[in-house]
Amino acid sequence: MASPAQRHMMRVSAQEAAQRENSALRHASGYELVLMRLAGDMRTLKGVHSFERKAEIKRGMLPEYAPWVAGVLADGRGAQDAVLMTVMVWKLDADDIAGALEIARYALKYGLAMPSHLNRPTGYFLAEDVAIAADRLHTAGEPVAVSLLLETMALTESADMPDKVRAKLHKITGLVLRDEGAALQALEHLKRAMQLDRLAGVKKDIERLERAIKAASEPEPAPAPKPKERAKPKTAKRAKTPAKSATRTRKPTSATARR
Repeated sequence: MASPAQRHMMRVSAQEAAQRENSALRHASGYELVLMRLAGDMRTLKGVHSFERKAEIKRGMLPEYAPWVAGVLADGRGAQDAVLMTVMVWKLDADDIAGALEIARYALKYGLAMPSHLNRPTGYFLAEDVAIAADRLHTAGEPVAVSLLLETMALTESADMPDKVRAKLHKITGLVLRDEGAALQALEHLKRAMQLDRLAGVKKDIERLERAIKAASEPEPAPAPKPKERAKPKTAKRAKTPAKSATRTRKPTSATARR
């Protein structure tokens, strides 16, 4: 692991070397030292067959190159830089999309080429490998910032690449938006993915989204009116019986009857 002093010197060397506008860096002493480190790390990685294990090793190696990357991005003038471009690739292999895009902005601005063994233009590589990294994170249930996917689309909008590669980027963007509840935007990207590649595998997702959007837009049915309660028949009031007279009629006595 590099000491703080070595990391500082690496950053300063990167700043000095990167100011060689549109020129090769192979004669810059600081650059040669970083290239030697990179060559050793690549030999280590070559002996590992597991992609997952390689990604883990790269995560451990990347901090050693951070001073160089920071120096180039701070003062660079577009000199071709194999270290910088390899770090961008490794960041995507390690699922660090945000870190890769920091380098990609610079690389696309100055037209930097990818390492020769990748055999793809920079925009083509970026669109495809960002989509792959995002899909890997999404499948694992890890969060994916949709803003990074949209930025990748913007950065690679004019880049030439196979339609199915661009479809991958639209597909994962649509799936992430769907999971965030942005159904209309998700549908737009999924449909675009299908336009670009009929075999993109988004047909069922589109159908489900369309049903969900339709159901959400339909007004809720009004609640059924409650049945009216039948009026209870009125019971006839019973007539009050007149109260019996308190004084009873006296029966005539025998004396009275004789009168």
